[in-house]
Amino acid sequence: MTDDTYNGVTRRSLFAAATLAGLTIATTGSAQTAAPIPILTSRRKLGGLEVSSIGLGVQNISRTYQTTIPTRSEMHRIIRTAHDRGVTLFDAAEAYGPLEVERILGEATQGIRNEIVIATKFGWNIDPETGAFLPGLNSKPDHIRASVEGMLQRLRTDRIDLLYQHRVDPEVPIEDVAGVITDLMAEGKVLNWGLSEMGLGTLRRAHAAQPLAAVQSEYSMLWRGPEEGTLDICAELGIGFVPWSPLGVGFLTGAIDPATRFAEGDIRGVEGRFAPENLPANLALVGLLREWARRKDATLGQIALAWLLAQAPFIVPIPGTTQMPHMEENIGAANVRFTNAELAELNTAVRAIKIQGSRLPDWVASLSGVEAASR
Repeated sequence: MTDDTYNGVTRRSLFAAATLAGLTIATTGSAQTAAPIPILTSRRKLGGLEVSSIGLGVQNISRTYQTTIPTRSEMHRIIRTAHDRGVTLFDAAEAYGPLEVERILGEATQGIRNEIVIATKFGWNIDPETGAFLPGLNSKPDHIRASVEGMLQRLRTDRIDLLYQHRVDPEVPIEDVAGVITDLMAEGKVLNWGLSEMGLGTLRRAHAAQPLAAVQSEYSMLWRGPEEGTLDICAELGIGFVPWSPLGVGFLTGAIDPATRFAEGDIRGVEGRFAPENLPANLALVGLLREWARRKDATLGQIALAWLLAQAPFIVPIPGTTQMPHMEENIGAANVRFTNAELAELNTAVRAIKIQGSRLPDWVASLSGVEAASR
């Protein structure tokens, strides 16, 4: 990828956008009564790696979706409190910030490092010293090594529990990527690895070369692309699945209505699914969530997250937030249960709603579903 800006959206603001899904916003029609602060006790497996059933995406802790700068000490407090509430999976990337999110997470997790799982990602062509984005992707083995060394320093740790390739580099065979990961595992610097938004052939090749713990891709009621093969392969091979944007960049919390328009720099402004001509049809999904929120005495966001958890036992969503109440609301989704009959009813209703418009600008979407070069 060589474009740094698309219609006012910079590559950096794209990263700042991707986990707005965790910014759970109080919505009309959701349960608003006071409830005990939830403690997350349920655990799931990503391959052989045990994690909390809901993780925390920390992408926005260096700069929010609205481009404001959160208070660093408050971000530390949210991360620490999430740990106190039972969250063990914290998801970052060198591209977030860039580099700065890993620094903040490393600062916040001193003293609790052995009690949590840190996931981060490589794969964009980022200068490991300055954080500058360079053209295209880069999964050349020497670049991966340099990226990992920088990650370890920023995260203040001696190992990365789960290391993802953020996007497939079409010029580098995935077997070469797996080879350097295998070497890093032998050195104790990486414990598990995964892929993100890859092609299905590359998924199988990567797992054959070095077994994967997890795949991370966008998945929610708003975008169900992984149902077209990815989830089946994960189930077949014993690979965990981590949905990013599990709240549909805020849409599934009820934060967007037909009158919503987006400021320059807001990635949703160039996503076809949020175009004025498509919003009325797509808001049927929010109406469905409101109905179920009333039925289950929950918030819209909790229903959306609980739906994901109910799709498969190896799914672990990672909503992100920069606000304490939203973090606590999100982990409360683990307490929402559906009977078999309820889940069948909800699944049928979700699939009956045909989402109008593209999920991403073309230049971003072109980086998903990519197959790595043949060896």
